[in-house]
Amino acid sequence: MTITKICLVRHGETDWNTQGRLQGSMDIPLNANGIMQAKACGEHLKEASWDFVITSPLQRAKNTAEIINGKLDVPLIVMEEFMERHFGDAEGMTLHDRRAIFPDKKYPNQEPMNVFKQRLMSGIQKIEQQFSESHVLLVAHGAVIDAILSAFSLEEKAGYTSLENGCISHIHYGERGWQVKGINQIEHLSKIQPNHKFSYEKEAVTWPS
Repeated sequence: MTITKICLVRHGETDWNTQGRLQGSMDIPLNANGIMQAKACGEHLKEASWDFVITSPLQRAKNTAEIINGKLDVPLIVMEEFMERHFGDAEGMTLHDRRAIFPDKKYPNQEPMNVFKQRLMSGIQKIEQQFSESHVLLVAHGAVIDAILSAFSLEEKAGYTSLENGCISHIHYGERGWQVKGINQIEHLSKIQPNHKFSYEKEAVTWPS
């Protein structure tokens, strides 16, 4: 049986990432470091064979995908299913402000979690059906990738921290269904940011969520 492989790539950094602002469905562009991260991903991923690049339509993901695909030159497909979750009234707020105003993390007007997860699983099912036995790069967002990994992980990793910008994770589909094969790999970024440390506070994520 030939295995369908999806390599999940989180988009490169934006200014809102460095400021700790919740982006959600806001269409924020990459910053200079985010562009370098995307280029580093492309250099790393060109060593393997890929059939398709799929991306969220939001420009921070789409631009990351386009930069990576400059090294791969395979069909690039935009899928609405992999847009970041809409966080409602909390979008644009820093972590400090969110904790002060919404300590329970119940953001008014945000996309319900069950709707968000259903949307993502619909996208994964579409990949499984339309791109069976292919090697696919999926460029998306932190909450998107975290939810996908959580859905297919058999392990519980309480206190799992946020996925890094430009990180790479893997899921494979075979006889046992979808399985997680790698999470938050960032070694390919070491050349451009050898002493990289985030300058903003990140929220812990319960795994699985």
